[in-house]
Amino acid sequence: MGEDEEAEEGAGATYDVRARLGGDFALRLASGVAMGAVAGACILAGPLSFAALVVVVTLVLSWEWGRLVHGREADLVIAVHVGAAGVAAVLAAAGFVGLGLLTLAIGAILALLLSLGANSLFAAFGVFYAGLPAVALIWLRSDADLGLSAVMFLILIVVISDTAGFLAGRLLGGPKLWPRVSPNKTWAGVIGALAASSIAGALFSLAVTHGSAMRLATAGALLSLVAQAGDLLESAIKRRFGAKDASSLIPGHGGVMDRVDGIVATATAVALASFVIDVHSPARALLLGS
Repeated sequence: MGEDEEAEEGAGATYDVRARLGGDFALRLASGVAMGAVAGACILAGPLSFAALVVVVTLVLSWEWGRLVHGREADLVIAVHVGAAGVAAVLAAAGFVGLGLLTLAIGAILALLLSLGANSLFAAFGVFYAGLPAVALIWLRSDADLGLSAVMFLILIVVISDTAGFLAGRLLGGPKLWPRVSPNKTWAGVIGALAASSIAGALFSLAVTHGSAMRLATAGALLSLVAQAGDLLESAIKRRFGAKDASSLIPGHGGVMDRVDGIVATATAVALASFVIDVHSPARALLLGS
């Protein structure tokens, strides 16, 4: 084969990869890097800046949920949703995690009562969907010894799972996972996400004192599964209400809800598991298991 033919073949391969990644890949990548930079800076700056970021994201997530479920007419229900989730996150940041959870319960009941006959169960569930992971993340980050590492681990696994799943699904294709709920997701994406998350978990053990590569690889795989389940849940909810994206706030990605669905699921799962493993230190429960 001559050099010209090799060049043409290489160009064709490059074109094929770009086509599989999609025309919005560059925009998605730029937006993702920008969001990652902001999130990373807030996480490293300390618990207060991280809590502020979580509160802002929670408020936007609550607003998106309210608009998705209730449209533009149910302003009072949306206000209750936004207020309850936001106050719960602020209380958690102030060290009152229990009061934060109580606020979510009260907010869910109010949202349920105010929207009776109009997607009332979704209204109540939405308060917990936005507020519970916010309280969980702030609680996780508050651990003086391992909080930073735990939050970084959780977010890193979710990002790697999402990225590897996207790339494997787009580049390899193959059988669809659940076309009725999420037409673009493939089994190749699921496997790619699990493999990458396991490797990332094992490597992260090098940064954790007394960390076990096997344990964190397993934790990475489990968190990847939870994150993907959260993604499917969010897709099912959007499909239920006839929406492609939760909003158009993030170029190439849709809304905040479209980007944090994996973190919502994993943060909630870690918090619930911590009550069984080590309620006094959720970060230690996640990273060390005891």
